[in-house]
Amino acid sequence: MELSKRQEQIIGIVKQDGPITGENIAEQLGLTRATLRPDLAILTMAGFLDARPRVGYFYTGKTGSELLTEKISKFKVHEYQSVPIVVKEDASVYDAISTMFLEDVGTLFVVGEHACLTGVLSRKDLLRASIGTQDLNAVPVHIIMTRMPNITVCRKEDLLLDVASKLITKQIDGIPVVKDTDLGLEVVGRITKTTITKVFVELITDNHI
Repeated sequence: MELSKRQEQIIGIVKQDGPITGENIAEQLGLTRATLRPDLAILTMAGFLDARPRVGYFYTGKTGSELLTEKISKFKVHEYQSVPIVVKEDASVYDAISTMFLEDVGTLFVVGEHACLTGVLSRKDLLRASIGTQDLNAVPVHIIMTRMPNITVCRKEDLLLDVASKLITKQIDGIPVVKDTDLGLEVVGRITKTTITKVFVELITDNHI
């Protein structure tokens, strides 16, 4: 977060004299309390300052990068998951390839008769299957997909940072967000490397710290 000159002055005063009231900060800057109110609100919401009733403002001691890390570490999967792209396990490899390119995704989630997760298809899986002379319309995806339990999944209350770590460690493009049911794991969303990248870029460019 890029601070204005006045906001930097406020932090300097609070560092030196805190805890200090808003009125005293305004007095040192030669401004009214009303003029400073927006700046104090921004600095408090961002985490640079904290405030206690009848005590005043004090400096938290955290840098911008520390506040950014702290905020990221609290993000949950359900806040950023997108709609999952699924195919049935009896769909053909040809149909799966068509779906992948039409939806512009790198991973497809395969579901069985109860709409529960049974496998995952990556671009590499489909590319490997397409090499050769076999009729892709005659090959069902369950022949080539990665099956349970060799699938990395996440749930909506998981931390986004943990899912990002799984994507990197497992070297995969996407992870299904699942819900536990009596019949199996229902696919309710997806988190991809693109999701993670967008979240971090928006967080930094929008100064959401």
